[in-house]
Amino acid sequence: MSTASASSGSTTASTRAPERGRRAGWLALVFWLAAGAPAPAELVVLTGGEVLKVSGYEVTGERVRLALATGGELVLPLLRVERIVEDEIVDATPVPEPVAESPFTLGFVPGQAFAVPRFATEIAAAAARHDLNPRLLAAVVSAESAFDPRAVSRKGARGLMQLMPATAARFGVAARELFEPERNLDAGARYLRWLIDRYDGALHLALAAYNAGEGTVDRYRGVPPYRETRRYVLRIYELFGVTPAPR
Repeated sequence: MSTASASSGSTTASTRAPERGRRAGWLALVFWLAAGAPAPAELVVLTGGEVLKVSGYEVTGERVRLALATGGELVLPLLRVERIVEDEIVDATPVPEPVAESPFTLGFVPGQAFAVPRFATEIAAAAARHDLNPRLLAAVVSAESAFDPRAVSRKGARGLMQLMPATAARFGVAARELFEPERNLDAGARYLRWLIDRYDGALHLALAAYNAGEGTVDRYRGVPPYRETRRYVLRIYELFGVTPAPR
């Protein structure tokens, strides 16, 4: 998931000024791309496994407009989009290694201590339901949304754990419920536990998949060479209080 960049606000469909502003912003992007300005490419991973390379995108409500790298544009329901990740191969950011010996278990143990500014009860309950260390769950919430339940990223991820609507749907939570802390935490915790199990307890792979998608981790057979993903894993390590194992 992508770290939140803005808080959600209500949108009035009948208000013309914001609509004109969105249209102008999209046209500016299209003209900028057409003028040959360098733009960081991104990969849009669809729920069916297809991957589209795009030069730009705009999320409006429950739809996303894509400027395809090959030319033209495509408008899709946001529910079709599993992930949007940077198509950025980097060598400078260290590859996150498996964690070193740690005093913290990944699973839930009654009485585990953790400190958060908000939603301690809800985080503890979700952690207990899905056998997660609440300290780990709190670290993900902190990195994803800074504990803002109304957070929305530019990519369309929402709520405390910055879930895309398609990911939330996989775990039984509708897009309209993603701003409800308990529902968002439940889906996000279920997803994180599923990833930890999928990668046999390898936290660095589970966190990389939470950020970039399990298909991306599988394709690279490890943490993908994306600056955002590598920094994300290392950030969670820091917040969780663990360190990478020495090589």
